[in-house]
Amino acid sequence: MSSDQPQKLVPAVQNAAKVIRLLSAKGTALGATQIARECDLNVSSVFNILRTLHHEGWLSFDEATKSYRLGLGLLTFAAPLLAASPADLVRPVVADIAERHQVMIALWHITDSERIVLIDTITADRIVQAVIARDSRLPVFAGAIGRCYAAALNLDRDTARAGFDTVRWQTDPGFDAYWSDVQNAHDSRIGFDHGNLFRGLEIVAVIARDSNGTPRMGMSSITIAGQHTMQDLERVGDDLSRAALQIEGSLFGRHTLPSGKENA
Repeated sequence: MSSDQPQKLVPAVQNAAKVIRLLSAKGTALGATQIARECDLNVSSVFNILRTLHHEGWLSFDEATKSYRLGLGLLTFAAPLLAASPADLVRPVVADIAERHQVMIALWHITDSERIVLIDTITADRIVQAVIARDSRLPVFAGAIGRCYAAALNLDRDTARAGFDTVRWQTDPGFDAYWSDVQNAHDSRIGFDHGNLFRGLEIVAVIARDSNGTPRMGMSSITIAGQHTMQDLERVGDDLSRAALQIEGSLFGRHTLPSGKENA
């Protein structure tokens, strides 16, 4: 579909998606009244949605408690995805961001040994780009991802300082500036590195966490300095942040409720 065409969304489908997302996030059976309240929907509309989803086998209904939970019918859709690698599942989401903003985006696996490993790169057509070898490894505190990592784990200043000292910076930002960036990433979920890790490169990054809050995957836009304005980079960060939330829920079981609150 062309991005120039106006989107015409179907409210009934959107409302059904809200209901399914809520039940997935809660992980337990809920009654129609509670579902309507948490989804901010009319109770009679919710009853109709629930009955339809139950009829299709996507929800199960407990007659004794008058409550609904996710049904086995949903596994029909999930089955083809279960054999795919995380990178394969993430690639279409990230490719859209890369093309829209004309950037290269790197996907990183975050290891238990505090390293990040490059697992894939997705690049817009016809752009000048940096080249990073697949399976490249860096300290987890490096660059923009490192700022997000320290923020996501709520690390104290001394622990973050120890991590900062493990990184070889081509242009050392100084720990005070790095720590200030960590505080900003804590609020925004977005990290920036302006030529510190690698001279001449602008890096914008986010991370996706699992249901325990552990960082599992990093996504970083890597562009040559001067190709994009700071406002452009902030837009990239916003889109990556939204993608990270989607990935957290879809791959790692960390959900956001309709209210916008996380249900870890």
